[in-house]
Amino acid sequence: MTNDQPPSKAGGASLETDPAAKATDMSATDGAGVSGTDGARRASKTPKPLKAPKAPAKVSKAGRNLPAAIAVGVILVAALLAALLFFPFGIVAIATVFAAVGVWEVSRALEVRGIKVPMVPVLVGTVALPFAAYFGGSESLAFALVATVVAILLWRTIDTAEDAVRSVLAGIFVVLWVPFLLSFAMLLLGEPSGQVRVAILLLLVVSNDTFGYLVGALFGKHPMAPKISPKKSWEGFAGSAAGATVVGIVAALFFLDQPWWFGLVLAVATVAAATAGDFSESMIKRELGVKDMSNLLPGHGGVMDRLDSVVFAAPVVFLLSVLLVPGAM
Repeated sequence: MTNDQPPSKAGGASLETDPAAKATDMSATDGAGVSGTDGARRASKTPKPLKAPKAPAKVSKAGRNLPAAIAVGVILVAALLAALLFFPFGIVAIATVFAAVGVWEVSRALEVRGIKVPMVPVLVGTVALPFAAYFGGSESLAFALVATVVAILLWRTIDTAEDAVRSVLAGIFVVLWVPFLLSFAMLLLGEPSGQVRVAILLLLVVSNDTFGYLVGALFGKHPMAPKISPKKSWEGFAGSAAGATVVGIVAALFFLDQPWWFGLVLAVATVAAATAGDFSESMIKRELGVKDMSNLLPGHGGVMDRLDSVVFAAPVVFLLSVLLVPGAM
């Protein structure tokens, strides 16, 4: 009888292994390895569940951090009104500090385009102009402005920097835009009932911003100038005009003892000037490629992002008070 299997060697152990058995043994070995040392290592490296990310700050449709914007706005208005009522000279100091910070912000933004503002004479003039307007009136303000321009020219003559012409023009521009225009509020403060007039100026600007923001955020659909400020709408502008008109008429009747139409004219002119100031700053920022002048005021941006309306409105309110109110001068 013939045996199909070859004889085994070494005590009958076969030299060939059944493939199925080999596969079974390998899987068993691998399984033991995984369930043993490798399994323990993998188990020890199991990632822990991630914590839920913090909710971002609430941002409004206009792109602001709304709670921060409201808090900062209330604090600023309260501080300014308190200074006006109890320490009028303090408003001059506050305005000077704001003007100096605004000058620094604009100068820093201009450096993005390689334009260096001569900071020493510009800051000296920034401090001098508001105090000159408050203590000496319009003549002192004009003298201080001329002296500042001459100081800028002399400074660049001594300090021979590159592109001196652009530097001089930039310095004069910054002085005219920020401290000079803001000093008209100090001229207004020096007039009869000046504290009340400046308070009304601030309330008109605040009502312009507040009502414009609320109405624009809720109903704004038609941009006023999409290429300059896409978020400003005609609906928001109408809200600004309506809200400021109410404030202006009430202020004229009960605080200035003037007819209602003076409050109407004052409100409409202030809204137009404040909007022009806002657009002017937006155009400059877009040209320079910056979103905000700085981030010093949470929810608002920089100081100039708040002063842009005031610096254009202050000369308008001062001139209307001089021309339309008897005995203002």
